[in-house]
Amino acid sequence: MSKKIDNMKPAVSKNALIFLSGFVWIAIGTMFLFLSYSWLEASQNKNTYLFIGVGVAASLIIHHFGFLKVVDKNLGRILPMKGKKCVFSFMTWKSYIIVAIMATMGIVLRHSPIPKTYLSVLYIGIGLSLILSSIRYLRVFLSQLRKVK
Repeated sequence: MSKKIDNMKPAVSKNALIFLSGFVWIAIGTMFLFLSYSWLEASQNKNTYLFIGVGVAASLIIHHFGFLKVVDKNLGRILPMKGKKCVFSFMTWKSYIIVAIMATMGIVLRHSPIPKTYLSVLYIGIGLSLILSSIRYLRVFLSQLRKVK
């Protein structure tokens, strides 16, 4: 019975986990950037470029001092893996809980009375930093593919 369950587990290689991590970060970052773009376009605020500039500056800080550490920690956990692992193991269980809390906070913020133009700064900061940080996943993925050859 246990063998049948193991055969049904969605197991993938560590290269697939690294690629999936980078892809998920890019997808979420892109979603954040599209949301902030739609808010800024709808507001037609004179300070749009200021909001974008502050968001980009924030993204560089978040990328360098926050998300790169998370990427390195995840890569340090994934790279030594041997054999196939569950497709959902690209993140730890603790990370799934943190993501759920952050998603809930995002929903609360989007439905709060805070003007969307101000939220766009936060969304640009987080979205762009996710995309920038995902580049490390993709670089490691490509280097892993070269090792296989």
